[in-house]
Amino acid sequence: MVDLVSIITPAYRAAKYVGKAITSVQEQSYPHWEMIVTDDCSPDETREVVARYAQRDRRVRLMAQITNQGPAMARNASLGQAQGRFIAFLDSDDWWLPAKLERQLDSMRRSGAALSYTQFRRVDQDGGKEGRLIKVPDRLTYRMLLGNTAIATSTAMVDRKQTGDFQMTKTYYDDFALWLKLLREGHAAKALHEDLMRYRLLQGSVSRSKINSAAKVWSTYREIEGLGIASSSIHFSRYACNALLKYARF
Repeated sequence: MVDLVSIITPAYRAAKYVGKAITSVQEQSYPHWEMIVTDDCSPDETREVVARYAQRDRRVRLMAQITNQGPAMARNASLGQAQGRFIAFLDSDDWWLPAKLERQLDSMRRSGAALSYTQFRRVDQDGGKEGRLIKVPDRLTYRMLLGNTAIATSTAMVDRKQTGDFQMTKTYYDDFALWLKLLREGHAAKALHEDLMRYRLLQGSVSRSKINSAAKVWSTYREIEGLGIASSSIHFSRYACNALLKYARF
């Protein structure tokens, strides 16, 4: 039986980059996928760009939010239409290498992991300059992930046969909150030590504000996970150290 992979892509002001993301999916060696791109009321031509790809390839589907609600709700709109056993996440400004789906599916079938993630490299805004390889730990438990930045959204894949259906929480780090929820429930998260994704660094991106990001991680501990101040402080210290190591050099 062939397993369908549903690819979840929120898009906002992505007209310049989303075509690269879609093309990288179309170039996958594994052909059994659907890509559901939800435009979150972009003021640019994001919707028109995605529509052109969807007209040429029925595996690409465009959804459109009526109001701007943020990436978590855009992901939920896509998830609501997803038909695949496996859910893969790809942000509109990132892209995959051609063997990503094939290699990651094979790894998950062998390991039995409900959640998997891969290595990747950062690239500059124009996509021409590649950074160093970002390595990842072999596995992650709930407690380990609380103090780690290892799972990049566009590398993640979830097996819904194991986890059941899920939705994103409307919070700043909705992806981090989901990984924590799955691990808290006892699901296994394992790495594929292969370089399979490119993460684009955009100038002025909200996620590039370290102070803001740190505050949102703390908020995740306290408001989403319900951790006390002492426990939050311990995990935050580990998270900050790992983030410094990860972002110390390009």
